[in-house]
Amino acid sequence: MSDFPVTIFHNPACGTSRNVVAAVQGVGLTPEVVEYLKAGWTRDQLTDLLARMGASPRDVLREKGTPAAELGLLDDGVSDDTLLDAMVAHPILVNRPIVVTPLGVVLARPSERVFEVLDRRPETFTKEDGEVVRL
Repeated sequence: MSDFPVTIFHNPACGTSRNVVAAVQGVGLTPEVVEYLKAGWTRDQLTDLLARMGASPRDVLREKGTPAAELGLLDDGVSDDTLLDAMVAHPILVNRPIVVTPLGVVLARPSERVFEVLDRRPETFTKEDGEVVRL
């Protein structure tokens, strides 16, 4: 653990998530990486993260590659409680990566959003596909 704690709720199969881990390591920090598909979520954990992000469950609902449509979660009338229950039951429904630091919590999509909650940043950041982002 580094002197500036960083927790990344990560999916190693996701390029954006891998970019975030690399970005944090690239500025000299050692993140705690939580593979949330293995670890799962608790309702309290998700509620806390969402409150700290100022977001609703719908704001972090992942549609692509998930059972969201099959579960009827894409309808406007679906309640936050229903979404949270589904996210706990199906962790893949939560978009990633979510990054937690002393400066805040952010859904780091696009990956350069991670720098909003870090205590340092480079002038540029190169993603794994070669895209260079000026910060």
